[in-house]
Amino acid sequence: MKKKRLELILKTIEQQDIATQEELLVALREHGLDVTQATVSRDIKELGLIKSMSHSGRYRYSAPKKVSTEAAKNFHNIIAPSVLWVDYAMNTVVIKCYAGMAQAVCAAIDTMELNGVVGTLAGDDTIFVLCRNEELAVVFMNNVRNMLTK
Repeated sequence: MKKKRLELILKTIEQQDIATQEELLVALREHGLDVTQATVSRDIKELGLIKSMSHSGRYRYSAPKKVSTEAAKNFHNIIAPSVLWVDYAMNTVVIKCYAGMAQAVCAAIDTMELNGVVGTLAGDDTIFVLCRNEELAVVFMNNVRNMLTK
């Protein structure tokens, strides 16, 4: 059941602009799945879904490009225990990590091919993520912060 639900979530966010967990709940219920918000929240975390800007200019859930569900899960497993804090200034996101962890986190970010990320640079404990604009930097920062709180 879980595998089918995760596949349906990926299919749904690919076909529709889903911006909130509530919208995803409604879409899943329209397909006959009666799930709770907590389940959807866990599924979003497990799939490593991010928010990106759609062609219509609205933020929506999307799956990281060219990354399997397992890789997305591994990405979260690297980020959560390694990152201390994240902030942004204009179109640059700064991620502060434990000493020696920045390059691993940065490599995980690079494999995700995230929408709006131009490039990354990592030192020993700090990562700079250059985004296309300030709005995308805020979205990226919030996605990382969400990974830290779940």
